[in-house]
Amino acid sequence: MKPVVSVVIPAHNEESVVAEGLDLLLDGTAPGEFDVVVVANACTDRTARAAARPGVRVLETATPGKAHALRLGDAACVTFPRVYLDADVRIDAGSVRALAAAAARPGVLACAPAPEWDLSGTGPAVRRVHRVHDRLIAPARVLAGVGVYVLNERGHGRAFPVPDVISDDGWVDGCFTGDERVVVARARSVVRPARTVRAHLRRRIRVRQGNRQLAELGVPARPLRPKELRALLAARAVSPLDAACYLAVLAVDRLLTRLRGGRTSWGTDAGSRHRDPTATS
Repeated sequence: MKPVVSVVIPAHNEESVVAEGLDLLLDGTAPGEFDVVVVANACTDRTARAAARPGVRVLETATPGKAHALRLGDAACVTFPRVYLDADVRIDAGSVRALAAAAARPGVLACAPAPEWDLSGTGPAVRRVHRVHDRLIAPARVLAGVGVYVLNERGHGRAFPVPDVISDDGWVDGCFTGDERVVVARARSVVRPARTVRAHLRRRIRVRQGNRQLAELGVPARPLRPKELRALLAARAVSPLDAACYLAVLAVDRLLTRLRGGRTSWGTDAGSRHRDPTATS
């Protein structure tokens, strides 16, 4: 049958998670319904072997970088719409079908699922930080930060080829405005945030560096304002202890980012995969 959607999954050293994600994605699909391309980029583990299965094409490249992997996988796709999926994010076939249907609506160029956060194994301090951060960014979140975004042919023409940036989803989100990009409530992605404060800080440094890159390309991030945190406190959506943890980690985050300067790294963020044995929260 002709595929109804193409799926690109960039994967750097994702041996521990890629098979589970593919099993969920393909469960209940008809043969050939999804055109799935996994791009194992600069892997030193058995990611390519773990991804190999009927219905999945695996490409291997020695060139590092997620943006390069996205472009390589995109060039191999056979149809629209196209789903761009992080290897550690879970999404099922029903959600992909709902996203494909949304991408066919008049005026829609891009869409994303609503995220569900898997907080299992997460330390108490990180849970508090995540609670605040998620509520702060939720009103403006569409394509970024949920591990999946979908482009139809018109949307693809605007956003691709993705430049060499850390935040590919931030870049894509910034290519659209208003109702051109939508959140599809019937679609869900399961996202695993960082498990420890240390891992959260590593991730936040990359986010800030990615935002700096996007700003240089004319796609500035929306700043978070103190009044938004005060509003959450007033509404009792978060507790004073939640806010205190968030502000303390935010201060360390900004300090570490300044100390690192403009240095960036392309490697996989594994903070959501494995608990840091040296950390207790």
